[in-house]
Amino acid sequence: MISVGIDVHKKRCQACLKDQDGHMIEELSFQNTTEGITQLRTLLANYPETKIALESTGNLWTRIYDELHKETKNKVILTNPYKTRIIAEAKIKNDRMDARVLADLVRADLVAESYVPDPEIREQRALLRQRRSFVEDTVTIKNRIHNQLDKYDLKAEFTDTFGKKGREWLRALQLSPTEKTILNVNLQQLESIEHAINQLTIQIAREAVDRPDVKLLMGFTGIDYYSAMLLINEIGDVTRFPSADKLVSYAGLAPSQRQSADHTFQGHITRQGNKYIRWVLIEAAQHAARYDPQLRPFYERIATRRGRQRAIVAVSRKLLIYIYQVLKKQEPYRAQRNDLLEKKLKRLQQKASTSLQAN
Repeated sequence: MISVGIDVHKKRCQACLKDQDGHMIEELSFQNTTEGITQLRTLLANYPETKIALESTGNLWTRIYDELHKETKNKVILTNPYKTRIIAEAKIKNDRMDARVLADLVRADLVAESYVPDPEIREQRALLRQRRSFVEDTVTIKNRIHNQLDKYDLKAEFTDTFGKKGREWLRALQLSPTEKTILNVNLQQLESIEHAINQLTIQIAREAVDRPDVKLLMGFTGIDYYSAMLLINEIGDVTRFPSADKLVSYAGLAPSQRQSADHTFQGHITRQGNKYIRWVLIEAAQHAARYDPQLRPFYERIATRRGRQRAIVAVSRKLLIYIYQVLKKQEPYRAQRNDLLEKKLKRLQQKASTSLQAN
């Protein structure tokens, strides 16, 4: 069995091959392109069986992983960067050393393996994450416009500055030619991104409309079809988590712990985990804390003792535990509000039937 460590970067990657006794066989620096990966596959074809540790770096690993995974003789492991700390803590750190250390770790079966979702889930994640990224872009543009208004002490007489009447007011403002151009460009960019968000939302709705698991999660207060799709695809196969606590830890919602003698102290949440699950649950918890008949009393009890912010985090953690149980048992949430669910499903049907050329 040949052990292979691959340090992944955007342009160039470094591979190290070692035998079962840890002796160096060969090293290869290759480009992270189709041609470069073919060069690596040609090298690995000389060996009957390989065990490969591939560093998880953003989305840069996907093409290399898929190409190497095609060969049945290759066992490809995507390493968990948080747990493979020996690389980060090494005194001498460069791509070549990182690849060598990965080869040694995989040879000794000491690599912490990361979950690799199916290509279909990866595509769904890309769609859902892109929509979130665009929403963040609209917040940035709106803040720029607000800053421009503050500069001239201009205040809209509308609840929503960016509603229909608010935008008419913005376009009618008397500003200098330069400031007017800046405002118009920001409004045009905002509308363009909003159109893109609508297109993505329609596609998400079409893929969500016939999924029973989406309907199950929409039974939770604060979770619509977009939130449900994001949670399902970010969690992946829920059975890979042996318990709800493992899923909570994966989302970075578990409290950090510090032990001293016989005492254990709990701190803030670790935030070391899937940021998308954590984000959507914090958003959902804002609504659940007010309207969920089961979670509202829990929120109020925690808020009285520890404050509202910590109570929201506690609600999001509790919400994820309930989601785990619902997905695993494939049973509706016991505090589900059927009237609210029907309204959500109606909106989903309407959005799914919308033309992609709309708006």
